[in-house]
Amino acid sequence: TERVNLWGGSRVLARGVPKRPSGQKRDICNYTRPHRGPRWKDTADTVIIGGGCVGVSLAYHLAKGGMKDVVLLEKSELTAGSTWHAAIGFHQPGSVRIASSAARVDEMKYQMTRTHWHVTQQYLIGPEKVQELFPLLNMDKVLAGLYTPGDGHIDPYSLTMALAAGARMYGAQIYNPAPVTSLKPTADGKWDVQTPHGTILANRIVNTAGFWAREVGKMIGFEHPTIPVHHQYVVTATVPEVKALKKELAVIRDLEGSYYLRQERDGLLFGPYEKMEKMVLQDSWVRDGVPPGFGKELFESDLDRIMEHVEMAMEMVPVLKKADIINVVSGPITYTPDLLPMVGPHQGVRNYWTAIGFGYGIIHAGGIGKFLSDWIRNGEPPYDLIECDPNRYGKWTDVPFICAKARESYGFNNVVGYPKEERFAGRPTSRTSGVYELLKDKASMGFHAGWEQPHWFYKPGDDMGYKPSFRRTNWFGPVGRECQLVMEKVGVIDLTPFGKFIVKGKDSHKLLDRLFANSMPKVGQTNISHMLTPTGRVYAEVTITQLTPGEFLLITGSGSELHDLRWIETEAADGGYDVNISNVTEDVGVLGIAGPNSRKVLQKLTDEDLSEAGFKFLHCKSIKLAGIPVRAIRISYTGELGWELYMDQKNMAAVYQAMMEAGKDEGIDNFGTYAMSSLRLEKGFRGWGAEMNCDTNPLEAGLDYFIKLNKPADFIGKAALQEIKAKGLKRKLSYITVDTDDIDPEGNETVWHNGKVVGNTTSGAYSYSSQQSLAFAYLPLELSSVGQKVEVELLGRKYAAMVIQEPLVLTEPTRTRLQKKTKGKA
Repeated sequence: TERVNLWGGSRVLARGVPKRPSGQKRDICNYTRPHRGPRWKDTADTVIIGGGCVGVSLAYHLAKGGMKDVVLLEKSELTAGSTWHAAIGFHQPGSVRIASSAARVDEMKYQMTRTHWHVTQQYLIGPEKVQELFPLLNMDKVLAGLYTPGDGHIDPYSLTMALAAGARMYGAQIYNPAPVTSLKPTADGKWDVQTPHGTILANRIVNTAGFWAREVGKMIGFEHPTIPVHHQYVVTATVPEVKALKKELAVIRDLEGSYYLRQERDGLLFGPYEKMEKMVLQDSWVRDGVPPGFGKELFESDLDRIMEHVEMAMEMVPVLKKADIINVVSGPITYTPDLLPMVGPHQGVRNYWTAIGFGYGIIHAGGIGKFLSDWIRNGEPPYDLIECDPNRYGKWTDVPFICAKARESYGFNNVVGYPKEERFAGRPTSRTSGVYELLKDKASMGFHAGWEQPHWFYKPGDDMGYKPSFRRTNWFGPVGRECQLVMEKVGVIDLTPFGKFIVKGKDSHKLLDRLFANSMPKVGQTNISHMLTPTGRVYAEVTITQLTPGEFLLITGSGSELHDLRWIETEAADGGYDVNISNVTEDVGVLGIAGPNSRKVLQKLTDEDLSEAGFKFLHCKSIKLAGIPVRAIRISYTGELGWELYMDQKNMAAVYQAMMEAGKDEGIDNFGTYAMSSLRLEKGFRGWGAEMNCDTNPLEAGLDYFIKLNKPADFIGKAALQEIKAKGLKRKLSYITVDTDDIDPEGNETVWHNGKVVGNTTSGAYSYSSQQSLAFAYLPLELSSVGQKVEVELLGRKYAAMVIQEPLVLTEPTRTRLQKKTKGKA
């Protein structure tokens, strides 16, 4: 083996690593030879495509869970792909993330705030403990560490083979080499899985094909947004100081230097994450496909790309300066645009699941295998993991976007992760609303399922731009100004990112009655409804309007558009309902107008009667504003007098400008989603994905008003809810104030009482109306009474909090009703 001193920065391709002309690959398997393994099956309940650690983990957990009819197809051999070249060995020395800046210490405190309410062994430790765990460190810059004692590293080959052996032991069949050549859906929702050895009829298929995932997806018309990234790591020869140690070093992750480093036998293994301008994408595989036969190949290494990180590592671990390289590995790892994998059933086709896009498949394999196995066998996920939902992407996720985001994500692997984080590569996408050009230079924009949506707006003298912080930052004052605007005058907000579906047909009412726990609204009326899982947890919250007899408009949040559509389509197909379901999200623009002067503004633009008697709360009408057709719904997520206006995208700018002109005398202006969040929290409005999700049931979330257990239809989750209600609740969503200083809760913080963890916040914000911090939190019933005192942990400090009566500010419809009652009594 050639030895090269790291200090010199020489380029080397370690001997034993195949060096070939660019693009030339070695074919590692002969696909014409018979598959190895048991007798071929013609049918299966589940066919898993891909034999890396994720695929075999799923096979193992499905079979162990009792599903015997499981088949895994691997195109070449198990562990080919990204699995085989991962760093090796099974050891459990723990790991430490090193903080060498004040912001990084805050980030660790921020993480621990969330860790405490999970059963997780992780600790914030001081420099002395860090040095004890890794005595070869230069401690000059070390301020703290995040210690995970159960962490370690494992030999990927042994892991995969052990899982495969377990899968076979429980009855799963593993065939290789068995490349999938075609996937054909059948009329009843099953799949013909074709291979050179025969066809298997499967009830469902799961794509776990690693960097071949795009090739599998293309067989059924999907362009999965995954892309291979070149990742390098270096292994040194024996380092005397390492050999002399009596205890294995903990794995360290130096986030400022953007690398991980650990002991490898008597040497060290070092893997950096390069900056976005230096890192390399294998984008040709996205355009042209993975070269046929690619398996256990490597890319040529390039030490020049990583020398900046090498130098930082040598400063932090000085023994590296004298270390010799014995191996350099550069292999493909798969990235999605946001670095998270795509796990679960896919919208747009029946019984097709994915577990792809893993940058760290070996780390995730065990948990993902169990998670997906439970979901497949039980019909719903064991807990909420929507951030990994494959349906968070859509047709707007094109190749330039994938490349830009993967480059950004790789380079951002170890940057400080702030609250309300925004990343700007690849933006805007094709998803821009009809008012985007009018607003883009006036606001700090947020990214929501491909859409650009204003978070808050600038005024002269404001500290402009995106300036993240763990504490109140430049948006704090402007958001207060926008809240005051909506409470006292009138504001306009772009709500186009909402997911929007039309459901109509002979069985539309019957289908929706089955899907939703609320009764269906009458024609011209609107309500809030919830889709529940079979065990009675909240799958989605949707605003439903019956436009004409049997025609319904469904509105959901931007982040759950295809997540909800898949659930609706699946029930419609499985139940044989005669309905037509259309996704009109990109066709329809939405403007919200809210505030005491909103009626005056709109009335100037239409002949329609918008009075309280003429246009009641939760009613819908087709009207014309400035001569433009608009569907108006009297509803407002701020809790103030307001309307949502649905229109053709091409008409948005004209409607917006007409409203802004008509509202000059009423003090009209723009507001963004940060103000809306503060206002909805003041009114006690629950948010899906925060107060309610697949980890909560609607009764503990305080959604009783929307749940009609006495309606005739047997809606999904009804029996489970009746059982939950009979048994009684163990916890309750509580409304709390928090005595803070320059920081506010935002959700997922730990709640303490008498030195013990008792719950967690779900969302939080500053209430500008009452000048205090507010949050929702799940608490045990015995701690949920008004007046109960608890503590909320924020950045490592516990702040006094108290349960109060909700809401803090009454909604406009409630205030109006109370005023009428008062006048009636007078």
